[in-house]
Amino acid sequence: MNNLQLYETIFKRKSIRKFDMAPLDTAVLTEIKNYASGLKSMDEGIKHELVYLNPGDVKNLFPIKAPYYVCCYSEKKEGYLMNAGFLMQQLDLYLSANGIGSCWLGMAKPSKELLERKDGMEFVIILAFGKANEPLHRTDTSEFKRKNIAQITDLTDMAELLEPVRLAPSASNSQPWYFSVTGDEITVSRKSLNVITAPIFSKFNQIDIGIALLHLWLSLDHQGKTAPFETKKAEVPKGYDYMITVKTGSN
Repeated sequence: MNNLQLYETIFKRKSIRKFDMAPLDTAVLTEIKNYASGLKSMDEGIKHELVYLNPGDVKNLFPIKAPYYVCCYSEKKEGYLMNAGFLMQQLDLYLSANGIGSCWLGMAKPSKELLERKDGMEFVIILAFGKANEPLHRTDTSEFKRKNIAQITDLTDMAELLEPVRLAPSASNSQPWYFSVTGDEITVSRKSLNVITAPIFSKFNQIDIGIALLHLWLSLDHQGKTAPFETKKAEVPKGYDYMITVKTGSN
């Protein structure tokens, strides 16, 4: 699976909520796990591990039943939630590109016996997957319910680069991201939370930013540019919090 295939999948990917509970072919499941073992990290210094679970190993507050679940455990370091989103969205796109449905489960957890920290890492998020029992892909980008470009950046010439980012999934479709550009740097920020929204979205919106960053990385790669990440002080719009800076340059 190459970056172009992942990039093209962005424009038709959808969350699957109805799954065929029939097992996947053993060879297909092996291919999924092999791909997942080589996911690109935003920060290679953050240790992580993916753990595959059966339906009986998962507590889910929403009635979404799937034959397979993969949960991400991560070392708790600066940026680890963004890194988890960046990692897992690669797998989400890979599954969709290969005819397999998937869905982020923010309100699901491993059973109590499996929830304990794994080798010093903490549980972050679960992705459900399996054969879709509904249409796997969108037929047109108009089917996405997303903010328009002007709502996520103040630069009118960013539409081509940010269109794949605009389509990224997020918790409760909150779409918390904003992108500011100065020279060859893209400053990424997220909408500030208040006392009501913070308990719900403080964690998930950081994962969301990681998902959006994966789409941005693929979009930059599609344009023949690199996308290293760095953390530094930068001004962001009022009502937003700084998250990360993306340097852009030619490959």
